[in-house]
Amino acid sequence: MFRELRRKKNAVTDETAKELLKNARRGVLAVIGDMDYPYAVPVNYLYDEENNKIYFHGARSGHKYDSIKANDKVCFTVYGNEIVKDEEWAPYLQSVVVFGRCHLFNNDDESMEILKMLARKYYPSEDIITDAIASSGRAVQMFEIEIEHICGKEVQEK
Repeated sequence: MFRELRRKKNAVTDETAKELLKNARRGVLAVIGDMDYPYAVPVNYLYDEENNKIYFHGARSGHKYDSIKANDKVCFTVYGNEIVKDEEWAPYLQSVVVFGRCHLFNNDDESMEILKMLARKYYPSEDIITDAIASSGRAVQMFEIEIEHICGKEVQEK
């Protein structure tokens, strides 16, 4: 159903790909946007390996929201772990591409708990998280990507 990596020698293990998903700070969400043009936007996110899902938040209106409501198929990409191995001018870089279906979360206790877990990845203290959610948490729309396919690779930039 999904294409295989063209250069199989660049593939990383599933464990390496999932580790990058866990540790990267931001990813790029791509949706099918207006007039069937792709629309890609960077987002803060939380990877839930146990449930094979990615969570992020946004507004309850706008291009991203409307696009996901119209078509739930998405692509999500993270990259990082840049290291120099052999030649210092040509670093290696890992990336992970995820395909899946994105759904809107209802504004209930579960979505607020996921929002707190997401915030813990970015905020330095529980006090700041509590204050931020108290002031605007109920206005936030939570999104959930049900992962259908993950593919990771490492390439040298030369």
